[in-house]
Amino acid sequence: MKIHELSPVEGSRKKGKRVGRGPGSGHGKTSCRGHKGQRSRSGGRPRPGFEGGQMPLQRRLPKRGFTNIFKKQYSIVNVEDLNRFKPNATVDPDSLVKAGLVKKAKEGIKLLGNGEISHRVVVKIHKVSKTAKKKIEASGGTVEDI
Repeated sequence: MKIHELSPVEGSRKKGKRVGRGPGSGHGKTSCRGHKGQRSRSGGRPRPGFEGGQMPLQRRLPKRGFTNIFKKQYSIVNVEDLNRFKPNATVDPDSLVKAGLVKKAKEGIKLLGNGEISHRVVVKIHKVSKTAKKKIEASGGTVEDI
Protein backbone atom coordinates (compact mmCIF):
# COMPACT_ATOMS: atom_id res chain seq x y z
CA MET A 1 0.00 0.00 0.00
CA LYS A 2 1.28 3.41 -0.95
CA ILE A 3 0.22 6.83 0.29
CA HIS A 4 -1.43 7.76 -3.03
CA GLU A 5 -3.59 4.63 -2.79
CA LEU A 6 -5.19 5.67 0.53
CA SER A 7 -8.81 6.83 0.51
CA PRO A 8 -11.60 7.08 3.08
CA VAL A 9 -13.82 4.05 3.70
CA GLU A 10 -17.05 4.05 1.72
CA GLY A 11 -19.75 5.90 3.70
CA SER A 12 -17.39 7.44 6.26
CA ARG A 13 -17.40 10.89 4.64
CA LYS A 14 -20.76 12.65 4.51
CA LYS A 15 -21.45 15.86 2.58
CA GLY A 16 -22.84 18.79 4.58
CA LYS A 17 -26.47 19.89 4.30
CA ARG A 18 -26.79 22.53 1.53
CA VAL A 19 -29.59 24.82 2.63
CA GLY A 20 -31.26 27.60 0.66
CA ARG A 21 -30.73 26.00 -2.75
CA GLY A 22 -34.29 25.92 -4.09
CA PRO A 23 -37.46 23.88 -3.53
CA GLY A 24 -36.15 20.73 -5.21
CA SER A 25 -33.48 20.27 -2.53
CA GLY A 26 -35.99 19.90 0.29
CA HIS A 27 -34.12 22.62 2.20
CA GLY A 28 -35.12 25.64 0.15
CA LYS A 29 -36.94 28.90 0.95
CA THR A 30 -36.69 29.16 4.76
CA SER A 31 -33.67 26.83 4.90
CA CYS A 32 -35.05 24.56 7.67
CA ARG A 33 -35.55 27.56 10.02
CA GLY A 34 -39.34 27.87 9.85
CA HIS A 35 -41.21 31.17 9.52
CA LYS A 36 -40.33 34.31 11.53
CA GLY A 37 -39.27 34.14 15.15
CA GLN A 38 -35.96 34.66 16.90
CA ARG A 39 -34.20 31.55 15.65
CA SER A 40 -35.15 32.17 12.02
CA ARG A 41 -33.04 35.34 11.92
CA SER A 42 -29.28 35.61 11.49
CA GLY A 43 -27.54 35.78 14.84
CA GLY A 44 -30.86 34.79 16.39
CA ARG A 45 -29.69 33.16 19.59
CA PRO A 46 -29.71 34.57 23.11
CA ARG A 47 -26.29 35.28 24.62
CA PRO A 48 -24.61 32.57 26.74
CA GLY A 49 -26.06 32.50 30.26
CA PHE A 50 -29.36 34.11 29.24
CA GLU A 51 -32.31 32.35 30.92
CA GLY A 52 -35.27 33.98 29.19
CA GLY A 53 -35.39 37.00 31.47
CA GLN A 54 -35.14 34.96 34.69
CA MET A 55 -32.34 36.12 36.98
CA PRO A 56 -29.29 34.22 35.64
CA LEU A 57 -27.41 31.72 37.78
CA GLN A 58 -24.18 33.77 37.84
CA ARG A 59 -26.14 36.69 39.36
CA ARG A 60 -28.13 34.54 41.83
CA LEU A 61 -25.07 33.02 43.49
CA PRO A 62 -23.40 34.92 46.34
CA LYS A 63 -20.00 36.43 45.66
CA ARG A 64 -17.32 35.82 48.29
CA GLY A 65 -13.90 37.36 48.82
CA PHE A 66 -11.66 38.75 46.14
CA THR A 67 -8.63 37.76 44.04
CA ASN A 68 -5.44 39.65 44.73
CA ILE A 69 -4.01 40.47 41.30
CA PHE A 70 -0.63 41.33 42.84
CA LYS A 71 -0.16 37.92 44.54
CA LYS A 72 3.12 36.19 43.67
CA GLN A 73 2.82 32.64 42.34
CA TYR A 74 5.78 30.53 43.49
CA SER A 75 6.85 27.18 42.07
CA ILE A 76 7.25 24.65 44.90
CA VAL A 77 10.25 22.36 45.55
CA ASN A 78 10.68 20.15 48.63
CA VAL A 79 13.88 19.37 50.54
CA GLU A 80 13.65 15.67 49.62
CA ASP A 81 13.87 16.64 45.93
CA LEU A 82 17.39 18.03 46.49
CA ASN A 83 18.73 14.48 47.06
CA ARG A 84 19.03 14.04 43.29
CA PHE A 85 21.82 16.66 43.22
CA LYS A 86 25.42 15.59 43.91
CA PRO A 87 27.04 16.43 47.27
CA ASN A 88 28.40 20.02 47.46
CA ALA A 89 26.40 20.98 44.33
CA THR A 90 25.03 24.50 43.92
CA VAL A 91 21.25 24.46 43.52
CA ASP A 92 19.79 27.52 41.79
CA PRO A 93 16.66 28.12 39.66
CA ASP A 94 18.46 27.12 36.43
CA SER A 95 19.66 23.80 37.87
CA LEU A 96 16.15 23.04 39.17
CA VAL A 97 14.70 23.59 35.69
CA LYS A 98 17.40 21.38 34.11
CA ALA A 99 16.70 18.64 36.68
CA GLY A 100 13.00 18.76 35.77
CA LEU A 101 11.84 19.69 39.29
CA VAL A 102 10.33 22.96 38.03
CA LYS A 103 8.91 23.59 34.55
CA LYS A 104 9.76 27.27 34.73
CA ALA A 105 10.14 29.69 37.59
CA LYS A 106 6.85 31.61 37.62
CA GLU A 107 7.61 34.60 39.84
CA GLY A 108 10.09 32.63 41.89
CA ILE A 109 10.77 29.29 43.51
CA LYS A 110 10.03 28.41 47.14
CA LEU A 111 11.77 25.59 49.01
CA LEU A 112 9.58 23.73 51.53
CA GLY A 113 10.72 21.39 54.30
CA ASN A 114 8.96 18.16 53.30
CA GLY A 115 11.30 15.13 53.57
CA GLU A 116 14.97 14.80 54.55
CA ILE A 117 18.26 15.59 52.81
CA SER A 118 21.20 13.22 53.15
CA HIS A 119 24.13 15.36 51.98
CA ARG A 120 25.46 18.93 51.80
CA VAL A 121 24.21 21.33 49.10
CA VAL A 122 24.47 25.07 48.53
CA VAL A 123 21.02 26.50 47.78
CA LYS A 124 20.49 29.88 46.07
CA ILE A 125 16.75 30.41 45.81
CA HIS A 126 13.99 33.06 46.05
CA LYS A 127 12.20 31.89 49.22
CA VAL A 128 12.84 29.22 51.86
CA SER A 129 10.65 27.98 54.71
CA LYS A 130 12.13 27.85 58.24
CA THR A 131 12.01 24.03 58.42
CA ALA A 132 13.71 23.67 55.02
CA LYS A 133 16.48 26.05 56.08
CA LYS A 134 17.00 24.09 59.34
CA LYS A 135 17.24 20.75 57.51
CA ILE A 136 19.73 22.02 54.91
CA GLU A 137 21.94 23.66 57.54
CA ALA A 138 21.75 20.48 59.70
CA SER A 139 23.14 18.49 56.77
CA GLY A 140 26.03 20.97 56.46
CA GLY A 141 24.65 23.00 53.55
CA THR A 142 23.95 26.70 53.18
CA VAL A 143 20.99 28.73 52.00
CA GLU A 144 21.23 32.10 50.22
CA ASP A 145 18.41 34.36 49.08
CA ILE A 146 18.48 35.65 45.51
